[in-house]
Amino acid sequence: MRNLLDVRALGAAALTLAVAYGAVGCGSDDDPTSTAAAPSATEHNDADVAFASDMLQHHAQALSMVDLTLDRPLDPEVVELAEQVRSAQGPEIETFTDWLTEWGEPIPETMRDHSNAGHGGHDVGDSMEGMDTDMPGMMSAEDMTGLQQAEDADFQAMWLEMMIEHHEGAVEMAEAHTDEGRYAPAIELARDIAEGQTAEIAEMQRLLDS
Repeated sequence: MRNLLDVRALGAAALTLAVAYGAVGCGSDDDPTSTAAAPSATEHNDADVAFASDMLQHHAQALSMVDLTLDRPLDPEVVELAEQVRSAQGPEIETFTDWLTEWGEPIPETMRDHSNAGHGGHDVGDSMEGMDTDMPGMMSAEDMTGLQQAEDADFQAMWLEMMIEHHEGAVEMAEAHTDEGRYAPAIELARDIAEGQTAEIAEMQRLLDS
């Protein structure tokens, strides 16, 4: 009899542990801080805010790099790629700005706020004063000045190498957000960024090797 009672007691204890483990593992969709919360069409978390804010600044630098290709003697394929970057990332900057505004979050200052202020002949590196360069793939002020001042013979390869590094950083940020974000449109855009920029990295590497 005692053995039977012991077996039943062990079974009950195992069931209790299983239920408790399941409750912890599933998490709660109502908890906005829960990393296990399902994506939401309306709710966002701190990771979404950070993604929009950081990627806005990251994209702005990419567009400044694209601006530096203007009036340079480049291969037609490189010119086409630069405009592809502009056409993709320009609208995405607007999307990030709209999300931050909707969420009541500040819009971060970018280097383009300075570089597009109407002052010709400026040093593009000066436009990065106070900017956050700790994000993956973000170029330093010295990097940007070096690219701007590069000789025509060196510019194309330098631009491709820097843009590959910049894209790799964006892909890293985007892939991290697919695991951390809550706002479904931001997660979907992160996936699109990772996919699109990975393809562009391959194309830029091909152009470097050709």
